[in-house]
Amino acid sequence: MPLEVYPRGSKWWVKGRVEYEGLPITGYYRRSTGSSSKQGAVEWIQIETDRQRRRHLLGEEAEQLTMGAAIQIYNAKPTELKALIRVVKALSDEFCRQPVASITGKYLRDLGYTLKPNVATDTMWREVVTPIRAVINNAHDLGKCPPIRVKRYSEKERIDQDILRGKQSRMERKPADRQWIEKFCEHADIYNAALVRFMFETAARIDQAISLTPNDLDLVSRKVFLKAAKGHQAQWVAISQGMMVELANLPPKRPHNRKLGCKMEPRVFGYGSSTGYNSRWKTICRAAGIPYISAHPAGRHGFYTELRVNQGADPVTAAAAGRWKSVSLQDQIYAHVKADEAEIREQIRTGHVQRNTTNSPK
Repeated sequence: MPLEVYPRGSKWWVKGRVEYEGLPITGYYRRSTGSSSKQGAVEWIQIETDRQRRRHLLGEEAEQLTMGAAIQIYNAKPTELKALIRVVKALSDEFCRQPVASITGKYLRDLGYTLKPNVATDTMWREVVTPIRAVINNAHDLGKCPPIRVKRYSEKERIDQDILRGKQSRMERKPADRQWIEKFCEHADIYNAALVRFMFETAARIDQAISLTPNDLDLVSRKVFLKAAKGHQAQWVAISQGMMVELANLPPKRPHNRKLGCKMEPRVFGYGSSTGYNSRWKTICRAAGIPYISAHPAGRHGFYTELRVNQGADPVTAAAAGRWKSVSLQDQIYAHVKADEAEIREQIRTGHVQRNTTNSPK
């Protein structure tokens, strides 16, 4: 029978065998888990089951593969590489010598608290759990070890961590609307005005927008070529007549590369990096007397809210126009409610037609 827990004295014990596809792969267990809680005993079973299945599938090689060796065979992207370097530096050589077989989902979640005690659980997941999980699963793809499954931080864990650090995570992003765009453009230079209008109209990401070169514009056909981003292929995207005229009158600029100390190739909007716009936008927002909204909520969030909420477009059309693969998910993330909660309460209060209790003449 598969492993199961049972209480014995002050501890929880385990009995049974580890199974794989319904067949036992170990001898019979009857031993203490060392845990005084049932939940701890259940987690012990999960860890032991994963370990024994790794040994069954891959033999001793799975036990001998270290995290250092797994990292060396992982072709990390630049952002992943930075996260991995921070983890390795924080844990020293001991982490690199640790067998991959000893890494569990609970270990990675706990590692998030250890290395990032003052950040949100979403940040722990992104900067600690995700890169290490990617390393292990890459080794699995190469036949070195089984994959690892990691349960996400729960909603309660997220809230508890927010209380502990005194700051709320997952604050709702305020999208841009037409009024905000107009005030922004009144105080912006021609490049930033065109940039914010372009993202609001096309739902382009900031990296796609600032990467545009004159060769990416086909103004005769009123199209621009957006590079691939987040799993979406590069493609031509239609633009409005007004945007075509605005881009046609925008002289390309060559941004300065501070790291290399040289000029970059000409860019449509004049920026060389996806963060270069930030300080300038904050200055524009202060001058316009409007709240600062960064590129993503100004562009993709603003685009979808405008199309779905303000213009009433159906979700399929809105998702296709913004190049989203999912249809239902966008309403949860990008379709921001425009109504004020206090106004809703007033409408409920005053919208009710009170019953006339005055006796009508017979």
